[in-house]
Amino acid sequence: MGMRFVAIVLVVFALGFGRPLSADERPSILWIYLEDVSGWFSCYGDPVIETPQIDALASDGIRFDRFYTPAGVCSATRSAILVGSMQTTFGIHNHRSARANFRGQSMGPEFDDIRLPVGVKTLPEIFREAGYFTFNDSGKDDYNFRHDLDEMYSVRKPGTGWRLCPPDRPFFGQLQLRGGKLGGRVKKVVDRALVPVPPYYPDTELVREEIAHHYDCLLHTDQQVGEIIARLKQDGRYENTVVFLFSDHGYKMHRHKQFLYEGGIQMPLIVAGRGIAGGQVRRDLVSGIDLAAASLSAAGLQIPDWMEGLDFLGEDDQTRPFVVAARDRCDYTIERIRAIVTDRFKYLRNYLADRPYMQPNYKDPWPVTQQLREMAANGKLNETQMKFFGDHKPQEELYDLWNDPHEIDNLADKPRYRSILEQHRKHLAEWIDETGDRGQRTESDAGLLSVLKRWGDRCVNPEYDRIRDRLQ
Repeated sequence: MGMRFVAIVLVVFALGFGRPLSADERPSILWIYLEDVSGWFSCYGDPVIETPQIDALASDGIRFDRFYTPAGVCSATRSAILVGSMQTTFGIHNHRSARANFRGQSMGPEFDDIRLPVGVKTLPEIFREAGYFTFNDSGKDDYNFRHDLDEMYSVRKPGTGWRLCPPDRPFFGQLQLRGGKLGGRVKKVVDRALVPVPPYYPDTELVREEIAHHYDCLLHTDQQVGEIIARLKQDGRYENTVVFLFSDHGYKMHRHKQFLYEGGIQMPLIVAGRGIAGGQVRRDLVSGIDLAAASLSAAGLQIPDWMEGLDFLGEDDQTRPFVVAARDRCDYTIERIRAIVTDRFKYLRNYLADRPYMQPNYKDPWPVTQQLREMAANGKLNETQMKFFGDHKPQEELYDLWNDPHEIDNLADKPRYRSILEQHRKHLAEWIDETGDRGQRTESDAGLLSVLKRWGDRCVNPEYDRIRDRLQ
């Protein structure tokens, strides 16, 4: 059924065209999905590098300045984006969960076999059932629930993309670029002495190397984006395609990836192509879970009831008073943080305030991590830097993003901001109640046991104690 081209007249308006779309009028949808990429592009005002290809795409369409991902880590974000709802709603929030096998290691018969509720489908399945040709060009999925790639995608061979799609059919495609995960495959271009070091890091050679390396990765990514758009145009596909370019979360450094500060979740989003007027800049709040709804709407397809995402490209001007992001277990590190972002303020609730931000984590072997931990232990970090590298964290954080973009001055205890604090507390409490945030309870025994099987002695959090004797 998923392979049939369904010739129906659709009743949802798309991109302000002002009329229903028939099946043969539907545009293709292309997601250019960047991994671990902070949006330090010149079109966003970054002065260090020039990114002409990404800048050109932004000029052709809309640059969104307030796009937030649902989490600061890939699998939770990707899971939420693909179903159009927060990962905490469906219990798909813990990083790299629902894996029968992990990096070649079998989890055995007892593992966290997480499944979406009956009737809930992934976005590629919805597109495919509507007659779209679907593909995931990198082959990466990384979803925290059981899924069937044969049901999701028309073709499973990486590197094929739209060129296998019949010319009379639209496609929904995911092109995934390595971005910040390029490692040593990029040339050193950016002068390490010229990169800006944010105040929450010490100015060391290793820190500068990490920052400059990310700029080098962005230069390479910009070239790749240009090549993709050029191929689309050469193949005569660009004019009938809506392109979404976005990142899953921020770059790999501490306080960015896996965390909910701006550097971890406030990411680039550019939408261009058919029906999109160029040269637009928008500052309304957009969540990663909105991408699915906007993509369906652009294709003239109905948005399912289970999707919590809003159509930010539609005529109804659906805007958010706030966005939510969640941090839960990442690898073997158990954490629980929630963030509420409004137009001006960011509220963070740290549920495990007795634990430091810098719990034992997968970055510990890195030379820069070892340097930062040593500097913290020896009193070589200043007060601002020690806020993240100290031995505890506050239960609540409140930041004025207009005046404090680095989120340094915590306003939660200041009386003049009491009403703002209470408003954000209310937003979070109501969201938890309305969505049934499943991250409010401890992970299942099967889930914890699976993590123990993967990571062994690195699992030091007390939550693991109740099932350690079951590890064989």
